Amino acid sequence: MKLMIASDIHGSAYYCKQLLAAYQSENPDQLLLLGDLLYHGPRNDLPRDYAPKQVIEMLNPLAEKLLCVRGNCEAEVDQMVLSFPVLADYAWLMADGIRIFATHGHHYGEDCPPPLAQGDILLCGHTHVPAIRSHGSWTYLNPGSVSIPKEGSAHGYMILDGQTIYHKDLDGTLLEKRKLS
Repeated sequence: MKLMIASDIHGSAYYCKQLLAAYQSENPDQLLLLGDLLYHGPRNDLPRDYAPKQVIEMLNPLAEKLLCVRGNCEAEVDQMVLSFPVLADYAWLMADGIRIFATHGHHYGEDCPPPLAQGDILLCGHTHVPAIRSHGSWTYLNPGSVSIPKEGSAHGYMILDGQTIYHKDLDGTLLEKRKLS
């Protein structure tokens, strides 16, 4: 299974368009969004072309291809306008024999993980900083932010394809590739 993983769109129509162009190019089985889809929140500046209604119009047609978890900026009213579930705080997924705990990162994260078994992946957004880090028995992945990257990182996403993780910018340029062990 090929998963495209992204987080923290924060209502940017400009960067959502770029993400969906990359989605078309990558042709994954599913697009996993790790929260903070529509709003920028009080700690972030407005992202480029902040237009949550346009983001809704772009994402709703992809409802059957989207897997989502709730970010700290999601509200119940968001579920009223989105055609796919967005209010789960986390999801357990299986992909090619790998067990994945997907969450936004504001409750569970790299420093406060849920119970994880040997070979599991903890997949988070929230920090806006991409990461691929081994923690001995489990791996931490963070795709960074689609619209408001921090610490000099690129606007980007990740692809999990089999046992390999790819971190790319929104133009599809490979930034990092790592085999999971």
